[in-house]
Amino acid sequence: MNHVIRSIRADEWAKVKELRLDALKDPVAHLAFLETYEESLAKPDAFWQERAAGAAEGTTERQQFIAEDADGVWGGSVAVLVEEAGSRDFNDVVVEQRQGHLVAVYVRPEHRGSAAGVTGALFDAALEWSWRIGLDRVRLFVHEKNARAEAFYRKAGFVPSGRTVAAPGDAGELELELVIERADAEAR
Repeated sequence: MNHVIRSIRADEWAKVKELRLDALKDPVAHLAFLETYEESLAKPDAFWQERAAGAAEGTTERQQFIAEDADGVWGGSVAVLVEEAGSRDFNDVVVEQRQGHLVAVYVRPEHRGSAAGVTGALFDAALEWSWRIGLDRVRLFVHEKNARAEAFYRKAGFVPSGRTVAAPGDAGELELELVIERADAEAR
């Protein structure tokens, strides 16, 4: 792999914005993200500055990892949000245990594929950080029609929890919760 996997820095907010906008132009963005390109484009710079600072190197509530190539181009990203037991998640459901929640998974098309190894390396970094800060469980949600993403998540060791939530919109579609336990990940 020709990428460096690292946490973002707070002053990299413009690159955070650029990558997010690219992600929202992806053909399956409507299945993978909770916002549209237009909504994100309209957000002021202060939003992006706060977003980057809140997920930058050294924070413990969330962390965003990027894959940076030799030319400084960000090939992809994943973020881990720490959910505290007793808090409410994005569906207003009480979180039962302290855990990580992987969000904002995106790899640019030219950086995808097992030969590139970018997605796997991003997930490895996110899980390593999660275990290092004391989390024992990490979850994510995947749209039932996003087969490419679901296949990768399963290959990475995530398994269905049995929990589903309504997908955004009113189409009667579902998002599946997939989880990985620290003990299972370390046994792999």
